[in-house]
Amino acid sequence: MKEQFVISNAKLMNGEQVDIVIENGKIIDITKPGRGFGELLFDCSGMYVSSGWIDLHVHAFSEFSPYGDEIDEIGIKHGVTTIVDAGSCGADRIADLIKSGEHAKTNLFAFLNVSRIGLKRVDELSNIEWINKEKVKQAVNEYRDFIIGLKVRMSKSVVRDSGIEPLRIARVLSEETSLPLMVHIGSAPPSIEEVIPLLEKGDVITHYLNGKENNLFDNEEKPLQVLRDAIARGVHLDVGHGNASFSFKVAESAKQYQVALNTISTDIYRKNRLDGPVYNMANVLSKFLYLGYSLKEVIEAVTTNAANWLKKPELGRIQVGDVANLTLFSVQNEPVTLIDSEGDKRVGNRKIEARGVVVNGTFIEC
Repeated sequence: MKEQFVISNAKLMNGEQVDIVIENGKIIDITKPGRGFGELLFDCSGMYVSSGWIDLHVHAFSEFSPYGDEIDEIGIKHGVTTIVDAGSCGADRIADLIKSGEHAKTNLFAFLNVSRIGLKRVDELSNIEWINKEKVKQAVNEYRDFIIGLKVRMSKSVVRDSGIEPLRIARVLSEETSLPLMVHIGSAPPSIEEVIPLLEKGDVITHYLNGKENNLFDNEEKPLQVLRDAIARGVHLDVGHGNASFSFKVAESAKQYQVALNTISTDIYRKNRLDGPVYNMANVLSKFLYLGYSLKEVIEAVTTNAANWLKKPELGRIQVGDVANLTLFSVQNEPVTLIDSEGDKRVGNRKIEARGVVVNGTFIEC
């Protein structure tokens, strides 16, 4: 759909209603309702429009199991215009992930797993020999426009007897490639007190709201000093909900102690998309409305905040001259049952529903 068309009567996050005129893939006008003209008009009355949602943590390499899925199944079909694969592939298969992205409509970036085998098996850091520094650097150099960081999963089942060493190696690779780290935190060892001090400004802690014993909050549900110090250094916090990494109780503690909400991501793949507790981005966002965050804060966590971390501000704004990447959604005032990764159920009174996207100038209903 490359002709001129109009997204009409949609509400911006500041409450203003607008028509957005799109031509040849770009936004050419943002005007008052009824003033936008084009060959096709999509009436979006009752819907909000934001810049396209960005999911900073997904698993989009369909060949791998259990952590894999089809790109558009976890992207545009659920209102997400840009996904970031969080280390599904290492140097061995990153080219294949990129190739699959060329056939998808959803924008795709990736963290490169420092283990060359990636998630071909789920203990990918148990053998230090699988971390091939030269292959990492070669992949980064070859796919610099696509690889936005390095991924290290630091939990017992992944590293086994390797301990903290994979993260130390990844730290060196981060410096040599000028790319940030995304670090998965989970069960010990290594302990959270060993892991977090190795992270620097711009690095990402994903699963920061997990409810496992080795998490970022103490027995009184207060943030650990290592978390406070990391925030002060400028380390980025990412939700990464997933099957086992989001706890309502921990999230409530984070809000109580005003731990900043940086980015909300799903850690979505086929199983938790179909069977829950993730299902889709809108469901995860609804959990943060339940927690008491404003709609503006929640949407910024998947637009502005994510785009700024990616250093791609154009993905987090609605501006004349930019390629059109937009998400249309509604907020329904009705009861919704929400389930965290530990089976804890809560009932909210508002839910977000994705209604459609404009991705690279093409309109698609969800």
